[in-house]
Amino acid sequence: MAGTKVKLQAVADGEVIALNKVQDEVFSTGMMGQGFGLEPVSEEIVAPVSGEVTMIAESKHAIGIVTKEGLEVLIHMGIDTVGLHGEPFELKIKVGQQLTAGEPLANMALENIRLAGLKTTIMVLITNSADKLEGLDLEEGQVKAGQVVATAYVKGAKKKAGKRDYDALATVIIENVGGKENINNLIHCITRLRFYLKDESKAHDDILRETDGVIDIMHASGQYQVVIGNEVTNVFEAVMKQLPGLAEQEVETTPADTSKNPVSRAFSNLIGVITGSMSPVVGVIAAAGIIKGLLALLTLPQLGGLLNVKDTAYITVSAIADSAFYFLPILVGFAAAKRLGGDPIVTAVIGGVLTYPQLVAWGQNFKEMFSIGGFQFQFLNYTYSIFPMILAAWMAKKLGDFLKKTLPNYLQMIFNPLLTVLLVSLVTLVITGPIIQGAANGIADFINWLVHASGWVGGLVIGGFYQLLVIFGLHWGVVPLVAQQISASGQSALNAIISVTMVAQGAAVLAVAIKTKKNDMRSLGIAAAISAFCGVTEPAIYGINLRYRKVFISGLIGSAVGGLITGLMHGTMFGFTGSLIGFPSFFDPAAPTQLNSFYAFLLSSGAALVISFLVTWFWGYNDEMEMGQKVEKKKRPGSN
Repeated sequence: MAGTKVKLQAVADGEVIALNKVQDEVFSTGMMGQGFGLEPVSEEIVAPVSGEVTMIAESKHAIGIVTKEGLEVLIHMGIDTVGLHGEPFELKIKVGQQLTAGEPLANMALENIRLAGLKTTIMVLITNSADKLEGLDLEEGQVKAGQVVATAYVKGAKKKAGKRDYDALATVIIENVGGKENINNLIHCITRLRFYLKDESKAHDDILRETDGVIDIMHASGQYQVVIGNEVTNVFEAVMKQLPGLAEQEVETTPADTSKNPVSRAFSNLIGVITGSMSPVVGVIAAAGIIKGLLALLTLPQLGGLLNVKDTAYITVSAIADSAFYFLPILVGFAAAKRLGGDPIVTAVIGGVLTYPQLVAWGQNFKEMFSIGGFQFQFLNYTYSIFPMILAAWMAKKLGDFLKKTLPNYLQMIFNPLLTVLLVSLVTLVITGPIIQGAANGIADFINWLVHASGWVGGLVIGGFYQLLVIFGLHWGVVPLVAQQISASGQSALNAIISVTMVAQGAAVLAVAIKTKKNDMRSLGIAAAISAFCGVTEPAIYGINLRYRKVFISGLIGSAVGGLITGLMHGTMFGFTGSLIGFPSFFDPAAPTQLNSFYAFLLSSGAALVISFLVTWFWGYNDEMEMGQKVEKKKRPGSN
């Protein structure tokens, strides 16, 4: 299909300039998309195109319009004017309003912006240029508002053979979660889109469940969760392209928990923050764990000692793997700030304070003390830590917001980050960090001790029931505990049991794939089994196992036996990644010749695989069974 042309008009009286002449690298290099700049001489700003207003920045300096051709047009008024908090701008439109080209958008107080020492240049950008544009023609020079200054050439529609149309799927998802106006925020984990909706009752669960590309719908942790599977990143990016306001504002949102029970509401909010802080970094630390396990494997005398711990190659690769854990507070802080709507860079700097080499050395030695007002404080080692940094991100967000409201505009750029980094870092090092880290280390040690002491009982119970948490997305509350255990003691007996539950669900769905004569069921089952053996069980659980409840139960039976064996053998893990792909995590980097945990992994995983497969084959599934409905909507605790 041939492409179409879209005319872009000048947004004010003034001089149109090429984008590369704009005095800001983000815009001039085309990072935000193709477009043009305009040096205004009039204060009334008009729409450059016809379309729907989809975004207005909280600071009023940016407006997003989507045309009927799908172009996402951003009008950015001034350079670095976000720090003026909307004072120079008077808006004349609202989100959701349909506009015609040339219609007034806002008034822009040019003199106020200049007095603040900022540029008044207006940027008109097509932010989805890479996907939508074949080219852009521009005429530079003096213009009047409403005069056509550019022509955008829209690409013709092309379908990629053999690949899912993520943009079309994103459109269906947005429409059936209640539309753009119903979305407060969106994050994603390994398999799910996690929406924070204003009103979950506006979402159409049944339609989404029957949509090709959507595995299931869940309501949990104050989130509306759309289970996608392994393609979640592609779908997330497609959805975010259609929600430019969400990407621009990154505002703090509160989960749509209307519960009158404050305990329930607080718990939902806490789980939401933990999820948003941890899910972006799980893949990185899982990969790092595999690398560390493989290094331990390559040092085994049984394999001829292919690597020596003193070799340059070993030390270099070990540093690559350790970096994700060593600088974990920085990664978690950055992700938590984005989730909370704070400043990710400022928060990452606070994480850098916690991982500063000298402070880490003092914390490892447990000798260095410092005194404030006559009180003695102990330095701790915060590498590998999570919970102190999440609280620090929250404090940085609150303090940053307070300073934005109280400091004059001309002091914002330097003194807001200065005071935030200084005060939050000190409070974390002196007060909240020692309290939280001490409590977290104690809880982690207690769980490890409990699993070891209870032996087969703990393994049986956790192995038999852990995957039930996955159904509701509550397993993300366990992820920080596992990470804390590994950071505190270098190992996690809990994670060793969790690992075998993934193997069991994979084996159950593999039995379905091999036994069935239905082609679609076979292809779905094989893909889901591979995913489970790589540590992600949602495609297996939601795609097949829960819809044939006996298959899911068969997996629970196998994982209970696997957990029992792990408990009896006191198996533990020294890394994060579980299931079959996580076998390197069962080698102790500090003692590679100690193979008890690896043998526990082999026996428990083998037992879980065989038992789950056989129970599913002979009891859990046959082609005559009728597929049940997907998981029914669950109300959040305390909701009405």
